Amino acid sequence: MQKRILIVFLLTSVCACQDSNKNLVSINGLTMGTSYTIQVVPNENELDKSKIHKNIEKILIDINQTMSTYINDSELSLFNQSKFTGWQVLSEDLFRVIAHGNQISSVSNGAFDMTIAPLVNVWGFGANMSNRVIPSNSVIQSIKQHTGYKKIKVDRMTQRISKSDPIVTIDLSGIAKGFAVDKIAQYLNELDITNYLVEIGGELRGKGRNAEQQLWQIGIEQANPLERSVQRIVSLENMAMATSGDYRNYFESGGTHYSHTINPVTGKPIKHSLAAVTVLHSSAMHADALATAFMVLGTEKSLILANEINVALYMIIKTNEGFEERYNKYFKPFLTNHVY
Repeated sequence: MQKRILIVFLLTSVCACQDSNKNLVSINGLTMGTSYTIQVVPNENELDKSKIHKNIEKILIDINQTMSTYINDSELSLFNQSKFTGWQVLSEDLFRVIAHGNQISSVSNGAFDMTIAPLVNVWGFGANMSNRVIPSNSVIQSIKQHTGYKKIKVDRMTQRISKSDPIVTIDLSGIAKGFAVDKIAQYLNELDITNYLVEIGGELRGKGRNAEQQLWQIGIEQANPLERSVQRIVSLENMAMATSGDYRNYFESGGTHYSHTINPVTGKPIKHSLAAVTVLHSSAMHADALATAFMVLGTEKSLILANEINVALYMIIKTNEGFEERYNKYFKPFLTNHVY
């Protein structure tokens, strides 16, 4: 799902190299259908860049082999292929991500739903994006019979999950990148690296300071599909950041705008004025899933939920005059004074 709209201004070449700034090491590559960049400001000890790059690649390969729906024999694919409706024991990582996604589904009243890939596909936003035909209500309702987060049960005591419908499937595209960011951050922490920025497909997590000994500065993109420019600058201090929006990935038919963000309740693209959201949290996985949920909920419901669960939320909202921004008290401390 191509939902990330964040300007990060990071290197994109597939390499592990020393930046022109002697105090910054950049490691770049491809994963999960997108790119990743890790920036590290070394401590006094010399870094083995090649070894770190190799270990990061292994972490990402393992996550893909566990959670990708594009790998036929991944652990998740095998679960989806199975018609067994009893309890199934999962690996620690897969269980953790599904259990957390299930928690976000519950908190958001189903706005985040890991089972809606068939709905995403029927609207032409899945793997075959060239086949975009408006599905009939009967087709949507037929698919919805086999979706819904409540069809997935989680047993945290025994690390097992079950599905009440043998046809239901799970897709982790709305949470797996965030988990991968957290996993790499955990690895860097284990190396006692205190200053880094991890980014995968627009999901970020920063710790410490950049090469200029300043907080990591991240740009939030303006909600303008015709150009890329910065709306706001966020200073990340030991925090993760996820952004979701609907103004780039959409199609129009018969004069109607169809967003790639599908409301799991209606089975149809969202129809409200919220154009983009940015979420800050200590966990990239948590922020990732909530960003999707907030895009489904819309402005007012998102603001209410974010305040209830003490999450930093920033929103760009479409108006008749253009766009306006809203953010809650938890987000305000991370904004720089400069507005573009």
